[in-house]
Amino acid sequence: MKLPVSMTVNGTPRTHEVEPRLLLVHYLRETLGLTGTHVGCDTSQCGACTVLLDGKAVKSCTVLAVQAEGSRLTTIEGLGGNGGLHPVQAAFWEKHGLQCGFCTPGMVLTACELLERNPDPSEAEVRRGLEGNLCRCTGYQNVVAAVRHAAQAMKA
Repeated sequence: MKLPVSMTVNGTPRTHEVEPRLLLVHYLRETLGLTGTHVGCDTSQCGACTVLLDGKAVKSCTVLAVQAEGSRLTTIEGLGGNGGLHPVQAAFWEKHGLQCGFCTPGMVLTACELLERNPDPSEAEVRRGLEGNLCRCTGYQNVVAAVRHAAQAMKA
């Protein structure tokens, strides 16, 4: 049995029939071909699958696609506008806030939600805000610097 699901993904209305148990991360990757949302751990520990669901950072491996019915979803592919980078993406580039890049989409989207809630976070607030996102490559120093740099750029 399949259920209809409709949502707006990166500004585009999407409607499909899906299995009721299909996870949002698999809907994005397999049905929509949006592979920037990564499958990291399948246990909601790493944050690589983070997307913005109605503006809130959520781990898409913990959400069923049918639970996103009627929602507005933003993935890393939909973050920048007019072919340019979002200020958080640009800050990650400028401050070397990535290495292998696997965790980066989730980190960037989590940082976007953090900066929406707190436009001028301290270093401690950034670290606390990113706690649910794991990186196996960095010491997080450049990630934190990137988020703080993005905060300043977004205020300007």
